[in-house]
Amino acid sequence: MPIANIRGVDIFYQVIGDNGPWFALSTGGRRSHNEFISLAQKIAAGGFRVLLHDRRNTGASEVRIEGDDGEENIWADDLAELLKYLGATPAFLGGASSGARLSILVTQRHPEIVKSLVLIRVTGGETAIRRLPTKYYQVFIDAAQKGGMKAVCETADYQERIKARPANEDILMAMDPKDFIKTQENWLKVFTSGPSYPVMGVNEDTLKAIHVPVLIIPGNDRTHASVNGIEAAKLIPNAQLFQLPIQDQDIDIISFGEWGHLEPAIATRVLEFLKGVTP
Repeated sequence: MPIANIRGVDIFYQVIGDNGPWFALSTGGRRSHNEFISLAQKIAAGGFRVLLHDRRNTGASEVRIEGDDGEENIWADDLAELLKYLGATPAFLGGASSGARLSILVTQRHPEIVKSLVLIRVTGGETAIRRLPTKYYQVFIDAAQKGGMKAVCETADYQERIKARPANEDILMAMDPKDFIKTQENWLKVFTSGPSYPVMGVNEDTLKAIHVPVLIIPGNDRTHASVNGIEAAKLIPNAQLFQLPIQDQDIDIISFGEWGHLEPAIATRVLEFLKGVTP
């Protein structure tokens, strides 16, 4: 699969579909793009080229722990440049959980390249603000403080990134733990600086300023409660709400893999939405 050097970082990506409009689809959490291959194939079968990629510091892309901006802002700028590199702008954008936030951030920072948004499993609320800062940042800060970069490399998350791209271990081990901690603490500060509801990290004025068509598909766990998506749809001017035939569950997180049986319904509604957007 191809690698593009985007803003000095090797980004691993995959394009599913040979022709048609471009749709960039981003996974949630810090997971690789593999999670969305099945859904991307269903959407591509409807006449689209679906771009999947591993964000820097995820999957098989290069680890680069640096930058004064928030990590998700860095991801947004990377995705915008990747789309331009592929000649894929303007494009439809979409994603689940952190991939939904990423799509919103690209729209905010690079509005000229975005045709519409598909926001799946919108993240927000008390459970998200309790879980995610630790999961995304604090656990690695703690590891670096206790055992330096060796301890960071031994965490389950970075073991995945090293396995997917062995060169990442050398990059990490060459870092000064103090620099690693400083950057992670800054990213943590930025990540927790915004509101927690309805979309974590995205203020209401930003949501109200989105003027491209938007499709929202709410989730059904405490991190992605359906109310988050419902309330976001009320704030975004051109939003359409599509609720799957599911009930909210009283658990912190339901993996996207557990939504496998819902993929045909998601793909059908996404295709209907994308084809209804004026080119």
